[in-house]
Amino acid sequence: GHYERFIDISLTQNSSVTSGKVYWNVLQKERKGDYQGGTVQVIPHITDEIKRRISLDSEKYDVHIIEIGGTVGDIEGLPFLEAIRQFSIEHERVNCLFVHVTLVPYIAASQELKTKPTQHSVKELLSLGIQPDIIICRSENPISQEIKDKIALFCNVKRECVIANHDVPLLYEIPLILEKEGLADIVCRHFGLDGLALNLSEWTSMVEALRNPKECVKIALVGKYVGLRDAYLSVAEALKHGGILCDSAVEIKWIDSEQINQDSVDRLLGDVDGVIVPGGFGTRGIEGKILAAGYARTNNIPYLGICLGMQVAVIEYARNVLGYSDANSSEFDPTTMHAVIDLMPDQRHVTQRGGTMRLGKYPCVLDINSKVYQFYGEELIYERHRHRYEFNNDYRAEFEKSGMLLAGISPDKHIVEMVELNGHPWFVGCQFHPEFKSRPNRPHPLFRGLIDAALKTKKSR
Repeated sequence: GHYERFIDISLTQNSSVTSGKVYWNVLQKERKGDYQGGTVQVIPHITDEIKRRISLDSEKYDVHIIEIGGTVGDIEGLPFLEAIRQFSIEHERVNCLFVHVTLVPYIAASQELKTKPTQHSVKELLSLGIQPDIIICRSENPISQEIKDKIALFCNVKRECVIANHDVPLLYEIPLILEKEGLADIVCRHFGLDGLALNLSEWTSMVEALRNPKECVKIALVGKYVGLRDAYLSVAEALKHGGILCDSAVEIKWIDSEQINQDSVDRLLGDVDGVIVPGGFGTRGIEGKILAAGYARTNNIPYLGICLGMQVAVIEYARNVLGYSDANSSEFDPTTMHAVIDLMPDQRHVTQRGGTMRLGKYPCVLDINSKVYQFYGEELIYERHRHRYEFNNDYRAEFEKSGMLLAGISPDKHIVEMVELNGHPWFVGCQFHPEFKSRPNRPHPLFRGLIDAALKTKKSR
């Protein structure tokens, strides 16, 4: 997600090389007889598969960025480190650049930065046959030149190749810091890419807009995983993106859906300018999400429901507008008489849950009379999906007759992709995940629409 947001490129599934994919492919090859009965081992079979995945579609690109996650020395990461060591030899060292990201902790008691963790990390990396060319030092506070010189001396890198990367209030300031440290120039010189001029003027303007917003809106993010906010990282970032274009800061009020009930809903949501319910699974906290959607609907608070967030909005509407008090999703209540959200027909006989959802990019046709069309500016859109359940088409006519617009439909007209409430400032639900396509310099239309409506709602109070 961060790569797509920072470089503004939509990546493919080949950009994610997990241990599971690697081991699965090796086992599949062994079953097919590709190894002719030989003993399958981490070296060379696993490492060869990692190198093969790195090289996929390589002829299409000038530069590959390969990130090895985890910490040097972790058992699960050793095959990957061995693979890139071999890769650098096979493709000539001049064509490879090793960048090592280390922690330089600040000890408050002595008020000093400690370089020993970096030295030991590099030593461990050297024992695996890899000499880093650049060391990026993560720290709470700025790093002095004296500290840089010490790291350069004991880690065997050039002084200018020790790059400081300290904590900043805004994540999007980091490219500006790295540019100030000269990282791009070092990389380009290494690869002989002289003459390339890096223009960060647009990015700088975007960061300035983030630093100095003219307005501020409070958006309630209602979910059941709010204790681990990284679970909604893409949603939180997309909200910020919407704020950038609207020249507004976005204060996120994190609300655990299990804490929402009839007695608490007004206290929890009464002070917000907008509500967003992101995707999720399972029955836990679902009634709280339904209450949140209903509160936003009845109080004219801008609402955006993503995937499950759309489904709970549909359930709430069916219960309180259409009069089906037991309306539900068959995911949460298989015995309900009014399953306004139901399992997709092609999912009914699926027994293996892994990799069998409606997953990936699918087209959607927008109603040109909808609010969402005004923000998209085009009738045919493509969005990313991940779901098994859908709007039950048996209830389409009732919803439309009562004032809910089916704002987006699949081209074959079988799947309701978006709903929108007529006469409401912004009450939108989408079956897809718009947060994955949002960029800081190009916010997704639905997040832009939510923030725009939230600002208008705030000003009208």
